[in-house]
Amino acid sequence: MARKTATIEERSAGPGAAGPADGLPPGPTAFAGRRTELAALTAAARAAGRGGDAAGLVVLAGRAGSGRTALALRWARSVAVQYPDGVLYARLSAPDGSRVPPGRTARRLLEQLDAVPAGLLPPDGPDGDDPACAALREALAEREVLLLLDDVKDAAQLRPLLGTGPGVLLLATTGGPLTGIGDVDPVIIGGLDQVAAVGLLGDLVGGTRISCDPVGAADLADACACRPAALRLTAVRLRADARAAVTDAAADLTAATGRTASAEPPAAGPAAERADGKDARGGGRGAGKGRGGVGRPGRAEGEGGEGRRARDLLPADGPVPVPEVDPLGGAFELLYRTLTPARARMLRMLTLAPAQLADLRTASALVGCPAPEAAGLLADLAERELLAAEPPAADGTARYRVPGWLHPRLVELRAEADRPAEVELARARLLERLVRLVDSAQALLAPGAGPAPDPLPGPLRLRTADQAARWLDEERDQLFTAVGDAIGQGDLDGSAGRLVGALLRALPLTPATVPADLHRLHELVLEVAERAGAPRRAAAALLNLGDLQAAAGRWERAAGRYRAALDRARAAGDELGCARALESAGGCYRALGDAVRAGDSYGRALALRQEAGDAPAEARLLARVAEAHTAQRRFEEALREYRAAFGIFRRLGDERGAALVGLALDRLQQQLAGEWNHPIAE
Repeated sequence: MARKTATIEERSAGPGAAGPADGLPPGPTAFAGRRTELAALTAAARAAGRGGDAAGLVVLAGRAGSGRTALALRWARSVAVQYPDGVLYARLSAPDGSRVPPGRTARRLLEQLDAVPAGLLPPDGPDGDDPACAALREALAEREVLLLLDDVKDAAQLRPLLGTGPGVLLLATTGGPLTGIGDVDPVIIGGLDQVAAVGLLGDLVGGTRISCDPVGAADLADACACRPAALRLTAVRLRADARAAVTDAAADLTAATGRTASAEPPAAGPAAERADGKDARGGGRGAGKGRGGVGRPGRAEGEGGEGRRARDLLPADGPVPVPEVDPLGGAFELLYRTLTPARARMLRMLTLAPAQLADLRTASALVGCPAPEAAGLLADLAERELLAAEPPAADGTARYRVPGWLHPRLVELRAEADRPAEVELARARLLERLVRLVDSAQALLAPGAGPAPDPLPGPLRLRTADQAARWLDEERDQLFTAVGDAIGQGDLDGSAGRLVGALLRALPLTPATVPADLHRLHELVLEVAERAGAPRRAAAALLNLGDLQAAAGRWERAAGRYRAALDRARAAGDELGCARALESAGGCYRALGDAVRAGDSYGRALALRQEAGDAPAEARLLARVAEAHTAQRRFEEALREYRAAFGIFRRLGDERGAALVGLALDRLQQQLAGEWNHPIAE
């Protein structure tokens, strides 16, 4: 297929088709042009061989701000009816720009298909093959599905997901070439053409205002490099200030793009020097190259903030050189300067939200304000194109996401404007808020199971058990991310530990919870315990991890966890923990057919249980030791241990245990008498 460099021919408005694509992010309402690109995607999908033996792959490439995600969403909705089993969506980059492992992506897609295998666990070690990828390929083999994989970082994220499903098409958006995947020629998009860009401005600002100044509108489109994201941010400023001329907005953006703004807003008063837009080196409009810098928020709206121009905000000593002109950064610079302090602080603090996804519950905790105020700030920032709308929560609560291109700059701004103590306090408030939310969800799912938690304020509450279960399911990744971030930084282990405990109590009450979720939580518990020097807690976490591995039939891995638990229990002087670890390890060796190691582990656990006076455990372990002796053809020892176990069960009144041991004892006696020649090790 020949390489396609897409251009725009004319505008189109209104959302695309809905239906099977209901789970996709909303995307922008105003959508300009892209007819050629839409046709190119359709042609690429046809050439990818849908209906053949393997899943097809279409790659859509474009830099940040080019509108590649909006285009992909538009096209996916337009073809959704062709995929009766649904349109699935996953973002393959974290907010900080790092890559999401393919196994995690596979799990998210399996959840959307309701096809997560019951015993699915993470791989052994960081370099192991994740079984979730194989499970996804198997689940897709007989389905007709469109997978929209957004912001792919490299080909290694895609390869494990490519299977043999003839009805499956993968549409991957990326910022650059995906080397290593053959026979895929990407659809490449750049900025809009000038006609489409001016049309988008007309939709966003108002057609009359744009049509009255066609030259200024064309200049503004050029200053934005016709990139949709920059056009949207600039349109917000124009809507907010009816007096601002389109021509001036173009000049402001050119100046902001070619220069770096000061770290602090200027004092009120006369305009700064260089009001003609030329820098100290003599460059005119567009001559300098630099990325617009942004400092702390300026004056509140109503005090002239909305109408101030970029050249009034720039330092007198010229720009700081950077590799390329960045109209998106410049447009953000100008818009950020118009925000009130409350809006600017909210935007910065949202970089602390788990996965940069926020609603009024998390946002109000981060900034320490009432929930209704937080909801208003979030909606306002979304209207200003500084947040992207996400599908609402289970109870209808609006949710938002910090755009990936904006996250790094906001982190820089947070470091400049917010004291470390303020940031730590915001993180602590967020964790405690999440603990209370999870506890309240547990109380709804299991009323009367324990003391009722203190009620949350009305706007924050989950009202029903169904809402609680769906909220835990929807927010699971964000909750895990919050714990992981806190534990990774190591300064809020107490709050992180409480959140993990709350999740371990609540998640098993939901039908969507799978062993991989519990495995991830117990690994977090282990990390905190090891760092805190708490061997007893570490041993408990390792035992739980071993149990999950054993339930999945991964006996070697489980035995390793149990051996590690034994070491920690010994360090803590916990003899019962040692007995538990030894017995569990013996079960792994038994499943692996290693009767010698099984007998040794069971025997050592037996000694500890006898010392503790635990008669039921003693009887159980005597029977296990007898099995190990039988497998090694040490029949006299086996008979002795079976008889001892039988006697303890009879003394305890455990009729079932006595019957099982009596049956095993009879079988062994028959074998010794030559009446039955089958082994009884099982």
